[in-house]
Amino acid sequence: MRSSLTRRALAAALLLTSTLAPAVAVAAQPGGEGRPSERAVHARLLGEKIVPHKLDFQGTTVGGFSGVDRNRCTGEYVFISDDRSYLQPARFYTARLDVDAAGVHSVDFTGTHPFLQPDGSVYPSPSVGDGKAVDPEEIRVDPRSCDYWWAQEGDRPKAAGAGPVIQPSVQFAGPTGAYRGQLRLPSNYEITMDERGPRRNQAIEAITFGSRGRVVTSAVEGPLLQDGPVPDLEHGALVRVTQQTRGGRVLGQYAYPLEKIFAPSDPTSPWAPDTGVPSILAFPDDPERYLVLERTWVAGSGYKIRLFDATTRGATDVRATDSLAGQPVRAMRKTLVADFHTLGLSTVDNTEGMTWGPVLPSGERSLILVSDDNFDTEAVTQIVALAVR
Repeated sequence: MRSSLTRRALAAALLLTSTLAPAVAVAAQPGGEGRPSERAVHARLLGEKIVPHKLDFQGTTVGGFSGVDRNRCTGEYVFISDDRSYLQPARFYTARLDVDAAGVHSVDFTGTHPFLQPDGSVYPSPSVGDGKAVDPEEIRVDPRSCDYWWAQEGDRPKAAGAGPVIQPSVQFAGPTGAYRGQLRLPSNYEITMDERGPRRNQAIEAITFGSRGRVVTSAVEGPLLQDGPVPDLEHGALVRVTQQTRGGRVLGQYAYPLEKIFAPSDPTSPWAPDTGVPSILAFPDDPERYLVLERTWVAGSGYKIRLFDATTRGATDVRATDSLAGQPVRAMRKTLVADFHTLGLSTVDNTEGMTWGPVLPSGERSLILVSDDNFDTEAVTQIVALAVR
């Protein structure tokens, strides 16, 4: 989610979305009961740690963490801030986490660097209006080089002529943020002004490496405009998940079934619900299987965060399907792993990032998640550790 705008502004933007007929998901409706694997996944809480609000670190404001990954080369974790250069230049942080079977003991930041443009300059604030701003949302460590791959949503203007179109992108950066290249994205990820492509603030928020770094999988946060409306109380929606080579060749594209809205909005609130897929994480031993995070905010009810085990196995390849609306699509199968309201957390907030952590003595794999506080005093930067079996 955008750091400079509150979720209320985001929700207001969603009121302008399309009203196309919903897609038809065959044999895998949102919340589907199909099990991706014979091995069911279970998760339990290890612990959590709250980072002080607007902590000052090396002259920057810590917050807006919308993505996290673990760097095998250093043992540290990297967090991406979704500050669009309003507070300080768009940037990332490195940190050491003391996490074990007894919980999250400490979070110690070790560095921060701005992302750099090809000419070596930092990214400007959107207020400059030169079309070069970025909206950082996700970061992954390249399993081969330990460089950083980071995704940003770009910007769809609220109306034609209201500002420049900034295309979403996945870029490569060195350990200090230097620009090293860009991934070629599928054509239907492109923002257009003819009611096609990603919705405003609902482009790429999720990328992950699979197959030992050979495959890059991305997901758009919400349904493309041509694929149907956003979820409501009665219906979920289909969002596109794309598998590509490191060079950008599309290997397959699939429809992931997003849950319907879990509760009605406060009737006195002008703000619409906000829901989507902020993170996706490949299983280390299965190139077709993913953990998928769904994050929903509803006025009067707050956040619902759910983690699903999902697979592309048996799903329809929709890369050549122009619109999913009304089409008989066999969506990805998914199974609920955890509803954060049942984990015993101190609060359930805007969780947007996740990564695998170390293997625990029990044989379980640790899973590290982080919430995006949007630099809002009513929100928190919460680092959560789960044990996944």
